Amino acid sequence: MPSGELTVESHYTQGGLSSAIMTAIVEAGLDPDNLTEKDITAIGEFHVRGREATTEVAALVKLKKTDRVLDVGCGIGGPSRHLATEYGCHVTGLDLTEEYCQVAEILAGLTGLEDKLTYRHGNALDLPFEDASFDVVWTQHASMNISDRPKLYAEMHRVLKPGGKLAIYDVIGGNGEPLHFPVPWAAQPSISFLLNAADLRAVLEGTGFEVLTWRDASEATLEWIKKMAASPPARQSAHPHTRVADGI
Repeated sequence: MPSGELTVESHYTQGGLSSAIMTAIVEAGLDPDNLTEKDITAIGEFHVRGREATTEVAALVKLKKTDRVLDVGCGIGGPSRHLATEYGCHVTGLDLTEEYCQVAEILAGLTGLEDKLTYRHGNALDLPFEDASFDVVWTQHASMNISDRPKLYAEMHRVLKPGGKLAIYDVIGGNGEPLHFPVPWAAQPSISFLLNAADLRAVLEGTGFEVLTWRDASEATLEWIKKMAASPPARQSAHPHTRVADGI
């Protein structure tokens, strides 16, 4: 595995994450043997605006129960649990961080969603799936760590069925000013690869996608950051010189 991938995985790997989450569940007064997806909504939505953003993107996709969804960069499974619960579709999550996949599997079992959720440890640049396997490819805040965007989106295009949809909710470059590291997705510049809106759109279209919907969510994101900052402990989840866009 290339050293860059190891650096990305080490950035996200915490060690003992499953134990920490189980402790938090118990301390919140919840019964680990009787959990629902809504009980742990706050767990696993690492992207800016959390569940609110996931719900908005899902509404754009118009998911159906029969859809097979691939979540690239699934983290510990917050969005995939939501999609499986709300739409009844089957979701396969893939992440470069093995610890995240392990925790996602645990939480799927605890919430009774193991029949609708599958998690794979793997590389988004070499998706371990056959051509035309999925109706929807879904990704939230994952591509910022990936330098080879043409390869990434070509792989997503490959595994989509004809007429399938790619749903992206991502941090993109803003006014061109340099980032001040660390940022939430990278401790150092060597694993941060933001594209501006024009370049992102060009890469998507260059790999065979037709952009159906494109929305700039920067204002909503800035409001979310202000609310987070006013509610200690504050966690700024986006840099002021970045923009967030969602699109299909």
